[in-house]
Amino acid sequence: MVSLIHSVQAGEDCSQGSTFMKLKSLLAAGFMAALVTSAGAQTVGDWVLANYQGAGYWYPGIVQSLGNGQATVLYDDGDVETLRLNAVRPYDWMIGMQVECNFQGQGDWYQGTISSLAGGSIGITYDDGDRENTTTGACRSQ
Repeated sequence: MVSLIHSVQAGEDCSQGSTFMKLKSLLAAGFMAALVTSAGAQTVGDWVLANYQGAGYWYPGIVQSLGNGQATVLYDDGDVETLRLNAVRPYDWMIGMQVECNFQGQGDWYQGTISSLAGGSIGITYDDGDRENTTTGACRSQ
């Protein structure tokens, strides 16, 4: 591939040759492979978001095992579930992102914005102005 790039940089006429098309195909294939790889769990030990019981809410957890198109996830709240790889995606929570959290662990879920994040600890500013420091296991995203 490096020789193909050098040919293009050297100004070879690639408009009708196969060099340009090969380069274009290789770059497109690499881009598509990157997209597919990032879509689900890559390895055991990855911190991911998983669609718990297919209900449309994504909870954080760690991949415990992979095989046969499935991942077993140990959720941050302690639950364990085996699910299809399309129900697992890379963990992407960051400060400023909207999530829902179980306010004070009382079973009521409220929307808020992540105001701090350090490993499994998360600070939330709820939409009503309340604030809470909790764990990622008490939060979810859609």
